[in-house]
Amino acid sequence: MSIWTRITAALSALAKGEGLSAVFEKLRSPPEKSVGFTIAVIALSAKMAKADGSVTRAEVLAFREVFYIPTSEESSAAKVFNLARQDVAGFETYARQIKSMFGARMDILEDLLEGLFHIATADGSYHAQEDAFLSRVSDIFGLSARGFRVIKARYVKGATADPFDVLGVSPGASFEEIRLARRALVKKNHPDQLVARGVPREAVKLAEARLVAINKAWEELAKVQA
Repeated sequence: MSIWTRITAALSALAKGEGLSAVFEKLRSPPEKSVGFTIAVIALSAKMAKADGSVTRAEVLAFREVFYIPTSEESSAAKVFNLARQDVAGFETYARQIKSMFGARMDILEDLLEGLFHIATADGSYHAQEDAFLSRVSDIFGLSARGFRVIKARYVKGATADPFDVLGVSPGASFEEIRLARRALVKKNHPDQLVARGVPREAVKLAEARLVAINKAWEELAKVQA
C-alpha cells in the first residue's frame, strides 16, 4: 500500500466536519508516522502559504522535489492542502500536535522544518512573514536557536552559520573531535537513516543540502586545524 493510499484512507476516516488536525491523533505509530510526516509538511506548507498570502509555482515544484505525487493521487494532496488552509485551527495548533506526535524525536522535527525551508525559499525569496512563521514553528518543536540558524543558513541567501555550529562542536574542539563529529553527522544523514526514522523515501533529498553544509564546515575547520 503506497503512502498516498494510506493518506487517502486517513482522510476518509475523518468524521463529517472534523478538522485535519484530528488526523494527527491517529498517526502515532509506525508505519503511519511517515504518513503523518507527509501530511504535516503539506498542512504546515498550506498555513505558511496563508501567512505570506500566495502559493507560487516554484513552491509547488519544490514540494514535488521532495515528495513524488502520482497523477492519480494529486487530489489527495490537494485535499490535505485545502483542509489545512480552511481549518480554523492556527498553525501553532498543528505545530503542537506534530510535536506531540513525534515527541523527543528532534531529528524528525528538524527534517520537517527543513522541508518547509526548502519550499519557502524555492521562489528565490524569503519573506519576513515566512521567517516569523518558521521561527515560531521551530520554537514549538523545541529546536535550539543554534539549530534554527544552521538550517536557515542552508536555504536563505545571506544567512550564515558558524562551522562549529554546523558540526555541533565547541570552538575549542580538537581536530579529532571535529573529525568524529563530521563522521557521525554524515552517517546520521545517510538516506537509509532518514527512511528508518520515518521520512518518506521521496523526501531523502532533504539530506543533500545538509551533507553539502556538513562537508563545507569540515573543510573550513580542517584548514584552520591543519
